[in-house]
Amino acid sequence: MLAKELIERYERYCPPELSLEGDVVGLQIGTLDKDIKKVMVTLDVRENTVAEAIAEGVDLIITKHAPIFKGIKDLVSSPQRDILLDLVKHDIAVYVSHTNIDIISGGLNDWFCEILGIEHTEPLSLTTDQVGIGRIGEISEQTLEDFAKKIKISFGLDSVRLVRYERANPLVSRVAICGGSGQSFYQEALAKGADVYVTGDIYYHTAQEMLTDGLYAIDPGHHIEVLFISEIAKRLRQWQLEQKWNLDIIESQSSTNPFSHL
Repeated sequence: MLAKELIERYERYCPPELSLEGDVVGLQIGTLDKDIKKVMVTLDVRENTVAEAIAEGVDLIITKHAPIFKGIKDLVSSPQRDILLDLVKHDIAVYVSHTNIDIISGGLNDWFCEILGIEHTEPLSLTTDQVGIGRIGEISEQTLEDFAKKIKISFGLDSVRLVRYERANPLVSRVAICGGSGQSFYQEALAKGADVYVTGDIYYHTAQEMLTDGLYAIDPGHHIEVLFISEIAKRLRQWQLEQKWNLDIIESQSSTNPFSHL
């Protein structure tokens, strides 16, 4: 089958036009006008995922994070550029689904809510026509620490960071969540009455500002978005059965989380 047949079906589910302004989405490397037999879903395109794709004979990668996010001036061989050069050399196309999968109904932030038992949700920050990035909703009342432990267990993490002073452990019941790096939306979480905000990559000074404004936060890291791999692969396999695609769909087994904690 042609790569564009698969991507046309994907974009009916996850339209690229829903992504945030200036975001990098869509085909980034290669062509969709080619036959494909094997597709790999990954969170990131790094040297280990590219080596895995080459070894597996992959024709198309669907990734959440774009391998080219900032402008590049050349393709001279170097450790960073070789990631791109190897993809081109082995004719592996790369399709990016970034903030559009965060925004759509039934996308990444909704999957997070299902896992954590966050109910009665609505978008955290509206983008257009009642869709938006992040979610806010309700959990059964529990302490901040108990909820943080649930996040740690649910995502198999070795730690989470709590944004609080002096080991405060308040009761929380209204939760805002945004996968990836969502600290810029914390004012919306406050405005919608959140007790606690769950998002990754919270800066030191932003954390202080959150507390001054009366908002606790839990930072589980950016990598919880790895859920993208299994959930997207699940949908591809469902469409494969419906459309009778002659296609092998695999999930990347390479870890791209750059952080661990002692």
